[in-house]
Amino acid sequence: MKIGIIGAGAAGLAAAFDLTKKGHDVTVYESAPFVGGQASTIPVGGSSLERGYHHLFTNDEAILDLMEDLDIYDHMKWYPSKVGTYTSGKVYKTTTPIDLLRLDAIPIIDRIKLGLFAMRVKRIKDWKLLEDQTADFWLRERLGGMAYEKVWAPLLKGKFGDFYDQIGMPWFWSKIQTRFASRQGIRQREMLGYPDGSFDTIFDKLQASIKSKGGEIHISTPVIKINVVDDVATGLKTVTPDGEEFDRDFDCILSTVPSFSFPDLVDLPFEYKERLSSVHYLAAVVVILEMTDALTDFYWMNIADPDIPFLGLIEHTNMLPKEWYGGNNILYMTNYLDREDPIYALSQDELLDLYLPHLNKFNPKFQRSWIKATHYNALSAAQPIIGTNYSKVIPDHRTPIKRLYLANTTQVYPEDRGTNYSIKMGRKLVDTILSDERQHWRNWT
Repeated sequence: MKIGIIGAGAAGLAAAFDLTKKGHDVTVYESAPFVGGQASTIPVGGSSLERGYHHLFTNDEAILDLMEDLDIYDHMKWYPSKVGTYTSGKVYKTTTPIDLLRLDAIPIIDRIKLGLFAMRVKRIKDWKLLEDQTADFWLRERLGGMAYEKVWAPLLKGKFGDFYDQIGMPWFWSKIQTRFASRQGIRQREMLGYPDGSFDTIFDKLQASIKSKGGEIHISTPVIKINVVDDVATGLKTVTPDGEEFDRDFDCILSTVPSFSFPDLVDLPFEYKERLSSVHYLAAVVVILEMTDALTDFYWMNIADPDIPFLGLIEHTNMLPKEWYGGNNILYMTNYLDREDPIYALSQDELLDLYLPHLNKFNPKFQRSWIKATHYNALSAAQPIIGTNYSKVIPDHRTPIKRLYLANTTQVYPEDRGTNYSIKMGRKLVDTILSDERQHWRNWT
């Protein structure tokens, strides 16, 4: 088959890898001048660094399986994580369960409840029993107290903003399952994975494999229309880097664009289009600082304080060697925002003016002169808002247009979106596409 794929992120390239391996003729179109999507990189200090912070958990089996298939499994290394939480004007170490007992921002009874509550959620095996409740309601009703008010409520509100009370409980359940799966040893310390050479190691090998089997990958080449004849997808209209419009026929098309962009490419029946539009996306704004000094000694800093204008601090070089980046300390300042939020419209310099005064709360010695370079990245479709009973309304991968398939982050469920689950989805869609094709020929003959 001749198969066109829209998007050279994790899902699109994983699908292209399997399809070319099975002998199909695959062409991938990417509007950006790079591949990798949310896991794409920029050059920093002589190495590649993800535009948005990335790591793996020990149960991220899909990406580990892919690395094994690519013969680069030994490039994945595992590092102990160190987690902090900022609340009540103070940084607390919250790496292990024992650390939670020392979190004196909340009474001792609430600290105990906080740990026991996480264990209770971990023991839940069937997430479908949680679908009709929001995470906020579940936490208020079954945890409550200062553990809710000082820890989970600010974290939910920080990540999801005005949508914090709409998030389905399966999202929280999946987070707890993932975190516990990555804890090892008697102290239950979290171990996180990162590939030697950045996530480029995976995407470079994917590209090389796809091209070696006759596949094509075109960057800076947006798709502007999916051609349809008699309710069957027949091809794509693209714009080449020099501005020329080009039509190409395909037997099958896989789109990985966000749900709000998909209807711009093809006319869809009302009901399916409604399912797509029912999911709201939050944008992500990430500022990366190359600094002379480390801000803290934590890798991951949860911020449970509504007065801080960003969601989290991830100090990449507190887990990975700073020598990879010219000896600089790498700090991500991250935020999820509604696209209508005024902060989303701020320039890099305006964001720095807003953010930097707050860094002294994490380290009183911080000075702006520590900053040697700054990088800015904004992503319009970073975090879908997944509400209650989502399994009943999730858009099907098989669209109402025959031979047209959709795979994006709104279809990752009950897990939260991530590179691992995008790879899992892309490879699963290959099985779906080829199964449908076999059925088509059986019916035709």
